[in-house]
Amino acid sequence: MNKFYAAFIPGLQTLIADVIKERLPDVKIHKLLDGAVLFETAADYDKLNFFCFNNIFAVISVMEHADNDVKPKIALEKHIKSAVKDNAANEVISNNNKKFHTFRIVASAENVPAAIDEKIRAEAESYISRFSGLKVNRSLPDTEFWFLFRSEKDQANFSVFMKRLTIRPSWEKTLHKGELPPPLAWTLCRLMKLVHSDTVLDPFCGYGSIPDTALKHFHINKFIACDNNKEAVLYTKKRFNKRKKEDFVFYESDFSALPSIIAEKSIDAIVTDPPWGEYKEINKSAFYKEMFDVFYKLLKDGGRVVLLCANNDDFLNEAPESFKLENKIPILLSGKKAVIYQFLKKE
Repeated sequence: MNKFYAAFIPGLQTLIADVIKERLPDVKIHKLLDGAVLFETAADYDKLNFFCFNNIFAVISVMEHADNDVKPKIALEKHIKSAVKDNAANEVISNNNKKFHTFRIVASAENVPAAIDEKIRAEAESYISRFSGLKVNRSLPDTEFWFLFRSEKDQANFSVFMKRLTIRPSWEKTLHKGELPPPLAWTLCRLMKLVHSDTVLDPFCGYGSIPDTALKHFHINKFIACDNNKEAVLYTKKRFNKRKKEDFVFYESDFSALPSIIAEKSIDAIVTDPPWGEYKEINKSAFYKEMFDVFYKLLKDGGRVVLLCANNDDFLNEAPESFKLENKIPILLSGKKAVIYQFLKKE
């Protein structure tokens, strides 16, 4: 059996557990945490095929710390000392991509970089290098081995020794300002329970994360997208220039003009991330009222809405009675509080 530790957007524990159980019938979830899950399955990493995770790690060993007052630095160093004596971990350490030649050790406590004794770090580097065949590179390595410490309410504190399987820069460095991370775009589409026959609309598509995810992973037959930000429009047009016109339609327009472009009650689902007023000032009350008016005109009776918004009660105050709030999921996105809302248009 293979053990994995996967990080995801905090607040999505229920969805993550459902997805894992659905995809992996043999799965055993050892720890379901706020923003991370530790699970076991016979499936290899290349068969997991998950799109809801930020990063996935192969777990080498887990250590429980019965003393909940133990300091993270002490707990991590204790785990490192134990790990370098555990030859049973050699298989995970040695099984590396042939393109990997270098590594570094990352120590983390509560998702914050942690300091560890230099002598202990060097001993762990020597141990990993011996069994992996990789050389140490603390600046720009090909892969990373992590010692991570977590404390959880009503649970024993624990640490995990693991190897990172996904290597990518942080979303903040790779995405445009305001662009949704792919795992969050996938989550919004999943919550919508999209089926291929749906006609889906994103009236604030920005750089196209949601339509790209819906078309790629949910095989939507028709997606309509709209935005009026010039920079985003240029990028999105280029991103989808090879799509067939039948399955992807893009309008360079303000969302308020959509009722004059799209037939009334022709949309099955709206999945979107409307402006929060962070990068451009908006009259939120007027904006949200107009947004729901547009949604009402375009959605079929019984149509669904999933949208991401800042954690602000002003938004709900503008939701008309014609829309039933079915779910509200608070999340943490790049350190900012946000909420995923699910609405149903009443028939």
